[in-house]
Amino acid sequence: MSQDAITPGHRSSPENPRRARKRVRTRGQRIRRAVLLSVLVLAIAAGGTAYWLYSRLDGNIKGVDINKALGEDRPEKLPTSGQNLLVLGSDSRAGAENKELGGGGSVSGARSDTAMVVHIPEGRSKAVAISIPRDTLVTRPECTKADGTEVPSAERKMFNSVYSQVGPACVVKTVEKMSGVRIDHYLEINFAGFKGLVDAIGGVTVDVPQDIHDSSSGLDLTAGPQKLDGTQSLAYVRTRHGIGDGSDLGRIGLQQQFLFALLSEVKKQDLLGSPTSAYKIANSATKSLTTDEGLASLTSLTSFARSMNGVDPASMETIMLPVAYDKIDPNRVVAAQPQADTLWKAVRTDSAIPESAKKSPATGG
Repeated sequence: MSQDAITPGHRSSPENPRRARKRVRTRGQRIRRAVLLSVLVLAIAAGGTAYWLYSRLDGNIKGVDINKALGEDRPEKLPTSGQNLLVLGSDSRAGAENKELGGGGSVSGARSDTAMVVHIPEGRSKAVAISIPRDTLVTRPECTKADGTEVPSAERKMFNSVYSQVGPACVVKTVEKMSGVRIDHYLEINFAGFKGLVDAIGGVTVDVPQDIHDSSSGLDLTAGPQKLDGTQSLAYVRTRHGIGDGSDLGRIGLQQQFLFALLSEVKKQDLLGSPTSAYKIANSATKSLTTDEGLASLTSLTSFARSMNGVDPASMETIMLPVAYDKIDPNRVVAAQPQADTLWKAVRTDSAIPESAKKSPATGG
């Protein structure tokens, strides 16, 4: 056969192999380009989703400018005083969720249902929580409402009324005046937020100290370990008819016990291993949270939380502000002296709290 003959299916042109290689290379480039484009789209989508999630959580947090509201008339911040947080559990009935909880349908306004000064010494390896009974009679200092209205000082005011009458900044000022302790940060969580947080972590197990049958809240528990959901937990920390003498003092022990159980449960959660759970918990924790301006962003709040990783909830000490029954109204209490002054001095100076400062004449038993 002549060399010029062409075998069927075969092209002898020297340009054909180059064209074939060019077609193969072009196809490969197209595949790589498609892969890169897909990765780019996924990266943009993931980044957009992350930004949306961050923005949503960040937008959940409400801030109160405590420093601006209180001005310079505040206790001095001592270099060895550690960190002091005022933590309030608010029984606000604002919003549909809150109205459905704790008998909200028949109660108006808002009160600081639970109040704790959490002192974190230098080094942040331990902490102490001091509960202030809501029925404590205090001298409310002169304060300014959020709308600029001046409210004069008043004596013999129930501590929990300060929140509803004047607002959170005045609660901080009241605590600072009665204790001489500079409050660094303010944290407030309302009914719905508390319930949502407990449900988000799957419930909290507490060791119920005695049978509790509270017809007012519907709480019905037997003594011993019990895993409580959000609604039960809320009733547990608010019950006052089901334990002790029916006063606020009787439930403070339950509140402190539950706080430790809640913090311990949050610490046990595998948040890094479950991003979905982490977001659910973060969303529940932030959407009903109010803080001072210094913590009113996800970045600031996260940074502060990380700085407290060394604090073990199991080692946290709980103390009720020493109080005595008021001589005029036995349904109210007043700070017991000299115990209260000794307690606050130890907090101010970041020193050990004497045992004598932990004993309260009024126990609520």
